[in-house]
Order: sequence, then structure tokens, then C-alpha cells
Amino acid sequence: MALNQQDVAVTYSDIMAAAQRLQGCAHRTPVLTSSTVNQRVQAEVFFKCENFQRAGSFKFRGAYNALSQLSGQQKKAGVITYSSGNHAGAIALAGQLLQVPTTIVMPQDAPAVKLAATRGYGAEVILYDREETTREALAKELAAQRGLTIIPPYDHPHIIAGQGTAAQELIEEVGSLNLLLVCCGGGGLLSGCAIATKALLPHCRVIGVEPQNADDAVRSFYSKTLQTVHNPDTIADGARTPSLGLLTFPLILQQVDDLVAVSEAAICRTLFFLWERLKIVVEPTGTLAAAALLEGVVKAPQSRIGVIISGGNVDLQQVAQLFANPIQD
Repeated sequence: MALNQQDVAVTYSDIMAAAQRLQGCAHRTPVLTSSTVNQRVQAEVFFKCENFQRAGSFKFRGAYNALSQLSGQQKKAGVITYSSGNHAGAIALAGQLLQVPTTIVMPQDAPAVKLAATRGYGAEVILYDREETTREALAKELAAQRGLTIIPPYDHPHIIAGQGTAAQELIEEVGSLNLLLVCCGGGGLLSGCAIATKALLPHCRVIGVEPQNADDAVRSFYSKTLQTVHNPDTIADGARTPSLGLLTFPLILQQVDDLVAVSEAAICRTLFFLWERLKIVVEPTGTLAAAALLEGVVKAPQSRIGVIISGGNVDLQQVAQLFANPIQD
């Protein structure tokens, strides 16, 4: 059944309701500061560390919020989703906690650490070849065959509302901000965080950040027309989404102030910096928002700046290769 606009509009009240559902289930992740960062960018910076979230990323927030609202019959039948990694693990863990069977469609080249974690949480993983089919088509076919409910990785109102609790928590903890930087793949985290931020701090600017090699969201934002990208070549595997969603795109146009892109070399340098100076394990996608600030793509001196670090599910082999052979400009 098609959803009408009233059904899918996500408001701050939806985010507050999600926060209640997540209480005692999701971690209230730490906020870190760094005098070195503050001196470098001449601002006061607060890192919301979703790499410490359950299943290793912010994705658990939306996954648990969505699965907890299924009917008893839907929970019994189970759910299916498609993901290169973090949403897969989040749905698998949420399903384990809520006793909902989970089936995950993942690409054959998904990071090994994310495949292992997803299987470890008890999900059935179905691998596919990116060149032969699309994950959406395969998930839709399997859902029809098995009677499963599809929970997409970002284009779902309950997912968006859940992700928005990350910004809500950050603002509750640190107070007023002038700027919030958020990574962007399919736009679930960005749109949810923007809704929360504009409700709590109407004058705070919200800027989304994605890789230059996967800049469909930037192009969509400026053209006001939904743009796509096919299998983009970026180390930020969480941002390899083909496009913004039919729900997230209009929300981003309405709530977000700007979108910018960062180079692969910038992502790599920021990854090293966060590991070495903040002493935290961050995956390449998790560095996007920080990269925009630390590399000077976004400048906001004398401001209070929030930065969402989205996840820490690192493929150690990939990172070892990056440390040995850093990507150059």
C-alpha cells in the first residue's frame, strides 16, 4: 500500500517517541572534545561518537525503532533488508533483541567485519553480485516469496526518526550549537538530525557531508532534482548508496542548510587523525563530517560545532592498507 505524505512526514515528536523506545536499549553515546581540534579550527567542537553505539554505528537507533513498531504478525514472520554493512548489523541485533527473524541482502564485496557481525547476531545473509542485480529488486522478490516486511536502510519514517535521536542527545548534553555536521549516504541520519536540530535550535546551521566520489546528494541538493550514482568508488562504504530516498530528499531540501563533499585523501587523513589524536576507532564513512571541518571545506571560527561520528565498524585489513599506503590528493 502506498504511503501518502501525511503518513511519511517525520516530525520532532516522532523523534521524541523514538527516544522513549530506545531508552535502556540504545547506548547514550559519549561526546568527546579535543583542545588540539579546537585550536586547529578556532572553534569549540563536540564529537558525538556513534562508533560506540550498539552494533557499532548510529544505525541501531533506526533499526530498533522500526522493528519495535511492527505488529505481532509482522514480527513473527520476520523482516528483510539490504545493506553493505552497518544497517545490516543493526537490523540483525535489533531482531535478536526483539525476537524478530531477520534476512539481510548484502553485496559479495561487503566488508568482512560487517558480514561476520551480521551473521553473529543471528541473521540469514544472502549475498548478491552488484553487477548482476540490485539489492532492492532482490529484497522485494524475497519479501514477496517469504511474506517478510521490508525495512529499508534509510528511506523509512521510523528509521529517520530513530536516527534523529543522535542529534537530540548531543544537544541535550552540550547545549546550544551554531553548526552541526553530519555524514550523508542515503540521508536517513542527516534528515533525522536536521529535524531534531531545527526543532531544538532553529538558528543552528546543519550541513551534510559526503565523498566527492559519491556526490549524488550534493548534486541533488543544488539541482533540486534527485540525482543518482552507480557503485561509486569510495573508501567510505557506508556512503555508496545510489541516491537519496524519496522521503529523505524532500526532508533534506526543507531542513538542511548546505551539503558539501570531501576527497578520498581528506577522508584518509581524517581517519588517521581521529585514530591517533582522539584515540577512537572510526570507519572511513564515520570520518566524513569531521573531514569537512578539519580539512577546511567548512569553516566556522568562534562557533560551537557538533560533529556526528557515525560508526566504527572497521575492516582492519583495509585500514592497515590505508596506513601503509595513504591515499594522496
